[in-house]
Amino acid sequence: MKNASKVPEPSPATNHKKFKLVLQYAAKFPGTPTRSQFHKWVNASLMQSAEIVLRIVDEEEGRELNRHFRGKDKATNVLTFVYDELQPLSGDIVLCAPVVISEAQQQQKDLAAHYAHLTVHGVLHLQGYDHEHETDAAIMEQLETEIITRLGYADPYHEQ
Repeated sequence: MKNASKVPEPSPATNHKKFKLVLQYAAKFPGTPTRSQFHKWVNASLMQSAEIVLRIVDEEEGRELNRHFRGKDKATNVLTFVYDELQPLSGDIVLCAPVVISEAQQQQKDLAAHYAHLTVHGVLHLQGYDHEHETDAAIMEQLETEIITRLGYADPYHEQ
């Protein structure tokens, strides 16, 4: 986890990063964001150069990945896989569309805003942020909120 007293602010104007985004639509669901939307959200979240594969999956694939890599027999909203030994930063982010859609409905959130939040969340994990401990979670949530609100969406942690 990144330990910082002040949360860094990624800024396209001052941060000279390059990134490659490969988008894989393994499953297509209504309301799935476009490549342009994902590109914008990843760009807003990155603080360094990176190569990222972002994959949209169905519940079956999401469940299998979560079972295999985390030992949890259920699909989850986002999984991040970091390849530490590679430079530039490299990793995969998997978004499970049915879970994202269900959560957005249950939480009465705009679907695009929820996809944006989970994309930002995954990109921050890729860069070493986590939420295993309370202080780390507070730092990560603050950064997510700053990025999401800068993108024009509501604070994802504020009850609606």
